[in-house]
Amino acid sequence: MRHNSHPGLRASRAAALALVLLAASCSDDEDSSPVQEEVPATNAGEAPETVEEPTGPADDAQDAVPDDSAAVEPDEVEGAAPSEDSDSDEVDDAPAATAPAVADGEPIRVGNVSSLTGAGLFPEASVAAKAVFDRVNASGGIGGRPIELIIEDDGGSPEGAATAGRKLVEQDNVVAMVGSASILECAVNSGFYAEQGVYSIQGTGVDPLCFLSSNISPVNTGPFTGITVSLYYASETLALDRVCNINLFVIPDLAPAFDGAVARWESITGKSLTLRVKAATLEDDPTPLMLQARDAGCQAVVIDGVEPHALAVGRAIDAQNLSDIVWIGLTSYYTDAIASQLGSAGNGLRANSEFEPYGSDSPALDDWKALMTNAGVPLTSFAQGGYLAATVFVEALRGIDGEVTRESVAAAMLDLEPYETPLLGTPYTFGPGDAHAPNQASKFVELRDGQWVTAADDWVILPG
Repeated sequence: MRHNSHPGLRASRAAALALVLLAASCSDDEDSSPVQEEVPATNAGEAPETVEEPTGPADDAQDAVPDDSAAVEPDEVEGAAPSEDSDSDEVDDAPAATAPAVADGEPIRVGNVSSLTGAGLFPEASVAAKAVFDRVNASGGIGGRPIELIIEDDGGSPEGAATAGRKLVEQDNVVAMVGSASILECAVNSGFYAEQGVYSIQGTGVDPLCFLSSNISPVNTGPFTGITVSLYYASETLALDRVCNINLFVIPDLAPAFDGAVARWESITGKSLTLRVKAATLEDDPTPLMLQARDAGCQAVVIDGVEPHALAVGRAIDAQNLSDIVWIGLTSYYTDAIASQLGSAGNGLRANSEFEPYGSDSPALDDWKALMTNAGVPLTSFAQGGYLAATVFVEALRGIDGEVTRESVAAAMLDLEPYETPLLGTPYTFGPGDAHAPNQASKFVELRDGQWVTAADDWVILPG
């Protein structure tokens, strides 16, 4: 099978990508890693007796765990019970009107392959997706059928990803993959999914093949479009003339994708970088490269890296008096851990947010925040990805007229109308095609005295 070809290449890709978004292991703070340990398992499809608030999850959603399932769409919680005085005879006489339907039909099995152990951890996306499904199940499921989310840990290895994908598709007979978040799952399994007719709404796309597959469509921007949109933000939104790029990941498997991201910016704008430098190794201190950018007269520098690099960049800005340059990191920089560790030393450092910034007070985040809080899921961008992937999938399921099968789900995903939400800067789509990268937008956040704040309310959207 294609997903097992070139094992040496896959292994090197795994090592590289574990570092590319190692920030996932620190996605917001120390709360990320223990998500699985903090949420005990519940039975799939188990629903509470009443649902008190239409926009919040059932109490049992707090029990979200990787083995189970659940489902919900923010504005479509069916059978929610109003808060009424129990003294009312009318309420007492009509218990059926206040109790949600029970999702006790045959489960709709959905798969998820995520990196829950290993070098780069993504624990939030899968449990966020489960919280969405739990809420749908608590209000009757899909035509009385609960959504059962089966989560497999790939351990951050190619072998683990291949084994997990085969189990879900061949043994568990899942109808689709939803909310996966892995450092290498797309690279390992994209060919296998295409062969098996399985489609995936990826919660967090990382490696290049997440965005270059006929059967995978991530909800997030990803690191490579992230480079392009960040350069575009510097040159077009901030109107800076001398834009530069520091590439800290000079790795054979990733170099073409990073080169393509810069080339795309050049094609869109007709401009050229003032300077582009690459680190010799991932362990290099970025300070000498940052000083090189200063000496070249760079006005803005888009710089990639993982959490240790983000900390080094922020400290170098302060120590070397480089605050007159706009420093823009990728989404991997946008974590509460980095903000708290840098404090005021990182003032001015910016990063791109793939979704509506999770720390903002935007009303668009209200349902997500309430659901995640009640389910015990940390508020991170990865949790946003899982929530959005599951919400879009529920929309696709509700559009199926007839049996819910792998084939009917595939058709529904391919036929899904562009899904618009204020959490995204561009509508989410799947549709036919050999590649899918629907999220072509970012908002930008800036570090101020140990807090990330939204730099501007407008989305920066790449031209088509």
